Amino acid sequence: MAPIKVGLIGYGFSTKCFHLPFITPNEDLAVYAFLQRAEAPAEKSGVEKGKHCTVDYPQAKHYRTPEDFFGDKEIELVVVCSGGLHTEFAEQAMRAGKHVVVEKPFTITSEQSDSLIKTAKETGKVCTPFQNRRYDSDFLTLKSLIATGALGEITDFTTHYDVDYPEWALKWTEKEFIQGQGMLYGLGTHSIDQTLLLFGQPKSVWATTRSLRGETANDDTFTVVLQYGGDKKNLVTTVKTTIVSSLPTERQLKYLVRGRDGTFMKHGEDPQIDHLFADMPADDPKFGIEPESTHGELWTKKQVVDTQTQDEKTKLWGGKYKSQQGFYVNFYKDVVSSIKDGKAQAIKPEESRMGIRVIEMALESNRTGQVVAWRD
Repeated sequence: MAPIKVGLIGYGFSTKCFHLPFITPNEDLAVYAFLQRAEAPAEKSGVEKGKHCTVDYPQAKHYRTPEDFFGDKEIELVVVCSGGLHTEFAEQAMRAGKHVVVEKPFTITSEQSDSLIKTAKETGKVCTPFQNRRYDSDFLTLKSLIATGALGEITDFTTHYDVDYPEWALKWTEKEFIQGQGMLYGLGTHSIDQTLLLFGQPKSVWATTRSLRGETANDDTFTVVLQYGGDKKNLVTTVKTTIVSSLPTERQLKYLVRGRDGTFMKHGEDPQIDHLFADMPADDPKFGIEPESTHGELWTKKQVVDTQTQDEKTKLWGGKYKSQQGFYVNFYKDVVSSIKDGKAQAIKPEESRMGIRVIEMALESNRTGQVVAWRD
């Protein structure tokens, strides 16, 4: 079967760093076209790599207007990496008969999510939010560990995505609040999605947001607390990001999970982007493998893995818990399976809609100072 022809909207950092490196190793996908508004340089030999799609992908078609791009009937899958126009372009893509991958945040509001979900059902097209962090080494490891039941009933879950004054955040200088800007809609989109995938819809949301740089009305630091009900009534989850965390990346706290039968603690970050920046191909067998120094620490009442030893005083079993290999390439493998084989989507738009709803309620909680009960 011929590869799926992919059209990408935008040619910025997201397209070049988070999508193309994981599309190109897939033989079932072919980079066919770009929508990049900038005019193609007349003389390409002296143009720096990464500046224009026609320089880096001379075999692909280049469109400068949405009308021409969406009018190309050969494009089968559209990848939307277009900043604030996610909803508009995703709608146009599906109405034009194309499947779509939508960069995070999936939408800015839950109403926009509802619109995309409705359009996907009406057109019969695959609409996949780009929640690539589900394919992180540390999250795959944690998800698998929880599934074994080794921790017992989870009572406390904390996830961090902390950074220390990164250059990309220093560019945020808006003096007025803009919904869709800030860390909640940035890194929070990933951490909240992971939390909801593990534990489902919460009973209530409480949150506080801050701008520690003091230069913008949009958050660069936040804490979101989700409380659960029913058979998870004893569970509280905390999702945190701060821009002030003076630690090396490998020492940043990632997860702290407490259950009745064990505790798991993890530092460090999935290595895939570092591997990419080091020019390691995404299909290299070593790609996405964490060093042993950042493997998590597991303590349980019963021995789970042979790397654990028993503490004489507490009788608990503790030791390193090996990380699984992270693999963003699998995101696009799953997309292909949905399109070609009709398999259920690995990442459903309804799931990302729930994450956007959490963000909306977090903003409401921060504004009012109140715990917000869940409501659709």
